[in-house]
Amino acid sequence: MRVGFIGLGSQGGPMARRIAEGGYETTLWARRAASLEPFADTPAKTADSPSALAAQCDLVCLCVVGDADVREVLTGDNGVLAGLAPGSIVAVHSTVHPDTCRELAEVAAKQQVSLIDAPVSGGGMAAEAGRLLVMVGGDAEAVERSRPVFATYADPIVHLGDIGSGQTTKLLNNLLFTANLATAQSTLALGEALGVSPDRLGEVISNGTANSFALGRITSAGGTLDRLALHAGDLLRKDVGLIADLATAADVRPGIVLGAADATLDLMGKQR
Repeated sequence: MRVGFIGLGSQGGPMARRIAEGGYETTLWARRAASLEPFADTPAKTADSPSALAAQCDLVCLCVVGDADVREVLTGDNGVLAGLAPGSIVAVHSTVHPDTCRELAEVAAKQQVSLIDAPVSGGGMAAEAGRLLVMVGGDAEAVERSRPVFATYADPIVHLGDIGSGQTTKLLNNLLFTANLATAQSTLALGEALGVSPDRLGEVISNGTANSFALGRITSAGGTLDRLALHAGDLLRKDVGLIADLATAADVRPGIVLGAADATLDLMGKQR
C-alpha cells in the first residue's frame, strides 16, 4: 500500500516517520517546507499539493488540527479528493465532529473513495514507541486494509462501528480526561488544606487505587493546571463543547461528567 500523510505536527510527525521507516512507500505534503525537513533522513517523498500526493497513494492519512482544516485539505482547490483514484482510502486522524466525517464520507463515496475516522490518543511519544491508541469508525473492509499501516505506530487499533463512531469515542475519552483533571486538582488542594503535601499526596495516589492519567499530568506539571491550560486548554474546550453538542442533539443528559469537565475548564480560564 502506498501511503500519503498530511499534518506533520508533534503527533503526526512521529506517525509519518513510523510509516516511512516501516517499509511503506510514503509521500508527504505540508504547507511549510520546514515541516518536511525532519524527514530528509527517511525514504519518504514529498508532493507539491494534496492532490499530487493523493495521485501517488492508496491511503491518505490526515492529522491536521480541526474540522475546517480537514475540509480544506480534502475538498479545497488541489485537495486530496481531486487526486485520489477509485478504491482509495482516506483516514481522518484529527479529532473533529463526527458529522464532519459522515458528510465527507458521502462526498468521497461519490468518487468511490472510502473515508474512515481514526482519531488517536497518546501523543508523539506513544507514536514513536508504536503504541498509540487508534479509535476507528467506518467500513470494515477499509479499516482492515488500513490496519497494517496503522500498526506501524499504534497498538491497540479498535474498530468501533460505523463512520463517526471513532470520533464520538475520542470525544468521550477526552471528556472524561478533562473531568478527571478537576477531581484530581481539587483532591490535591483539599489535601494541602488538611496539611498533606501535594507532592507526597500525588506520590501516594499514583501508587494507589485512585491513580489516573490526569493526576500524573498535574503532578508532573508541578501540581497545577497552568501548563496544561497553556498547551491543551483550547483543545479540551473544543472537545468538551463538541460532545456537549452531541448530547444536546441526541436529547441525552450527559450527567456529572460534563459538570466536572466544565469545572476543569473554569479552573483553566477556558469556559465552554
